Amino acid sequence: MSNVPGLNALQEYWLDAWQRSVLFLDVLRQRGNNHFEYTARAVPNVLSFECTLVRDGRTLPRPVNYGLVQIVPPAGTKTDPTKRPFIVVDPRAGHGPGIGGMKHDSEIGVALAAGHPCYFIGFAPHPVPGQTVEDVCRAEAAFVAEVIARHPEAEGRPVIIGNCQAGWQIMMMAAIEPQLCGPIMLAGSPLSYWAGVRGRNPMRYTGGILGGSWMTALAGDLGHGIFDGAHLVANFESLNLANTYWKKDYNLYSRIDTEATRFLEFEKWWGSPILLNAEEIQWIVDNLFIGNRLSTGELRSSDQRRVDLRNVKSPIIVFCSWGDNITPPQQALDWILDLYDDEREIVANGQTIVYSMHSSVGHLGIFVSGKVATKEHEEFATCMDMIDLMPPGLYEAVITEVEPGVVHPNLVNGRYLFTLEVRTLNDIRALGSNDVEDDLRFATVARVSEVNHGLYQTTVGPAVRMMTPEPAAALMRELHPHRMRYALFSDRNPLMQPVKAAAEAVRAARQPVAEDNPLLAAERAMSSWIINWLDACQAARDTWIEHAFLAVYGSPLLQALAGFGPQAGPARPHIERDLVREADEAQRLAALETRIAAGGPMAAGLRAVLYVRMPEGSADERGFAILQALRAEQPPERRPSIASLKELFREQFLLLKLDEERAVAAIPRMLPAKPEERRQVLGAVQRVLSARGSLSEEGTRRLRQIETLFDAKPPRAPAREEAVNA
Repeated sequence: MSNVPGLNALQEYWLDAWQRSVLFLDVLRQRGNNHFEYTARAVPNVLSFECTLVRDGRTLPRPVNYGLVQIVPPAGTKTDPTKRPFIVVDPRAGHGPGIGGMKHDSEIGVALAAGHPCYFIGFAPHPVPGQTVEDVCRAEAAFVAEVIARHPEAEGRPVIIGNCQAGWQIMMMAAIEPQLCGPIMLAGSPLSYWAGVRGRNPMRYTGGILGGSWMTALAGDLGHGIFDGAHLVANFESLNLANTYWKKDYNLYSRIDTEATRFLEFEKWWGSPILLNAEEIQWIVDNLFIGNRLSTGELRSSDQRRVDLRNVKSPIIVFCSWGDNITPPQQALDWILDLYDDEREIVANGQTIVYSMHSSVGHLGIFVSGKVATKEHEEFATCMDMIDLMPPGLYEAVITEVEPGVVHPNLVNGRYLFTLEVRTLNDIRALGSNDVEDDLRFATVARVSEVNHGLYQTTVGPAVRMMTPEPAAALMRELHPHRMRYALFSDRNPLMQPVKAAAEAVRAARQPVAEDNPLLAAERAMSSWIINWLDACQAARDTWIEHAFLAVYGSPLLQALAGFGPQAGPARPHIERDLVREADEAQRLAALETRIAAGGPMAAGLRAVLYVRMPEGSADERGFAILQALRAEQPPERRPSIASLKELFREQFLLLKLDEERAVAAIPRMLPAKPEERRQVLGAVQRVLSARGSLSEEGTRRLRQIETLFDAKPPRAPAREEAVNA
């Protein structure tokens, strides 16, 4: 009998449970009211920053429902006009805009705190009739050009942060207009849509299980040419049954005294889906999610320019997470494998690719979590110039807490040390990827989708469009379960009228139950059981979906009907060779050959630093801090710009890659004749190299070699090299 709760414990628990229930209903009532108030605005958003409109996309030659705004820095925050601006682009993937600046600890907040002018590209809830994905890309290019024009003093092109859907769209824009962009950061953005590993990434099977994109066309026809973003929100929610059907609401109910504000802020964004033109979503599903045509170079613009991601010359930063079930690391990174067979090709193409993988944060947390903002996003914001200076290649960004005893902690910005470590394509492959049979299955899905979509458009589509007038489509949108759950618990429902008064009375007499109440422990145990049961249901469903997908689309008969017989080529095409690009690369290589002994003391110093550090395959922010300090010590008229420094870094790196022995031997000819000036350059080299502490054995040997070269008397350059230097 000792385990049976006493009468007082029972009374306390049931009083608390009743009060929590009333308060829970009141929060749902407020959520419903917020939904109607929010959606009534012309351009609703959840930005927590004041902003001013710069450019309205509806005024462009090809109008779109996008707009560019400038973020007004909060009181006490100053921006530096010489720092490159940041542009945060929100995803138009069902929800409304503002998620990248929903909190002060956010992508926008950390950029402002680092002194960068900040802009935001968002959108209105209703599309402009006839707008296309390409129109949006062109609008974004116009917005970036506008930002560049507004900041003539900035050292470097704008940093562009694309969240989720906005990431692949920004990459398309940058592939067509590469001259506009500075570093591009992709946060949770899928670019390789077939990628993943078995047993972990069920969302990529959706197109196959539904028989292709014909249901997307059906949804667009039922919407009278409009696709409801609520469908995308519902797809997102279906991925995590426990969170959708229990955890989120129970978390509010169990913490009703402290959780209401956060819940209401998030639900304002979550509960207001936007609309897309049916043509837009059809293009996205056919060409990306099912067709996987972006990273393989199969897309072309209306003027027949190929959308080739190899055209992007600014650094590309990929931030993904193992906890992301929307964009797993494979979908965020395998586009690199679609473009390149070897990391040396990345170097030859002049691309700098940096990736960072969080261990656990979910999809939304990549660009919403305050903890992620004050660690990863803050480090990327403060080290973006360092990334921009890095030589071409593939790197992983490693962010670690500054430990006691770290060398030169004064050179580290904040609590974390930012390091870039050289990686190879095998590191990407090791994350897991499809085999040939899996690629064949996804290619079969793409062919089946084309057939089913064609059959739908020929047989059923005309009748659906004829029977669905605009009023009926609007009514179906209002009756969507996602919207109805907000309406049913709002003041528009007469049954909710007594809730407000009851909640006010409960708050006045609130009596929370004690934490050690046994019935509260039983409630929490029951909640855990429900969560485990829903997780088990989800796991069983996902397993069934995967097995069904593998069995159906692995059928040799279906593959043959789709055109993939024994003699068919590869199911997943590699991006085509670009002869013009290869000719340009050969020409640049030939021109580089003449630059072995070209350049002055700064080029010699940078070449020396790169040569000594190359065997380590890593660089961190401390060396960059010294480099910045040395640059600041130069008189303004002699101080190199970030752009010229970047080109100098890149050239010295490529020369070392081209012919390391000749490049190093040429250093004395690049140095000034006066010994004191040569010692000054050597001192700068030693300062940069000492930023990380002691060198490795190989690094020490190389530094001694460099010191010997700096002490050597510079030989007279051959006439041909004198002409090049001149």
